[in-house]
Amino acid sequence: MSDALTMSGRCLRLSSRNVEAVLTSLMLPILLMLLFVYLFGGAIETGTAKYVTYVVPGLLILCAGYGASVTSVSVASDMTGGIVDRFRSLDVGGPAVLFGHVTASLVRNAASTALVLGVGVLVGFRPHASALHWLAAAAVLALFVAALSWFAAVIGLLAKSPEGASAFTFFVMFLPYPSSAFVPIHTMPGWIQGFAAHQPVTPVIETLRALLLGTPAGSSPWQAVLWCGGILLASVAAAGVLFRRRTA
Repeated sequence: MSDALTMSGRCLRLSSRNVEAVLTSLMLPILLMLLFVYLFGGAIETGTAKYVTYVVPGLLILCAGYGASVTSVSVASDMTGGIVDRFRSLDVGGPAVLFGHVTASLVRNAASTALVLGVGVLVGFRPHASALHWLAAAAVLALFVAALSWFAAVIGLLAKSPEGASAFTFFVMFLPYPSSAFVPIHTMPGWIQGFAAHQPVTPVIETLRALLLGTPAGSSPWQAVLWCGGILLASVAAAGVLFRRRTA
């Protein structure tokens, strides 16, 4: 645990020095929210009084996806830069190194989530959630970020270079679009509705909407937990195997 905390502090310091990446992860979701709310929101019918009320939960997931994708680049940089060999000479294990990257991702996403929510309130987002619902929403979002961050660590271990790992950004940035993040699924073409309804992002978004806005949740909470839990467990196991192979 001491090694894991030390590696977490190291990754947070590295994040604070990469000002461009931090600003991008903070500002991109806000710019997208302003773009959708003020340019496209008037033409999109979602059944809510204001489009910003519908779109903010989806933007939280988009924000989490971009923040987690930074983890894949960081892990790939460690694996190709020689620092891992120095850690091994100090008897620092792989779990501690990867845990540090995931912890930094959680902290970055907590900051960006708070910023997106704050700007959302300024432009008209009005959640109707009790303290318990806020805690539940935070727990679901944290579980999603943890699962995505460990999956990003797997991508970083598979990539041969940081540049290759950065391609993961496109995948995680694209996935929220064919979901219920920006428009209701029933408004999409029929051939894509099946994918949009059964991919992991949609139940997480619908769970956040239900908790923050009081909309019907249906089976979304259980689907969200199952998706996130499955991805998390599989990614942790795969990351351990890949780290041992890369450092053997």
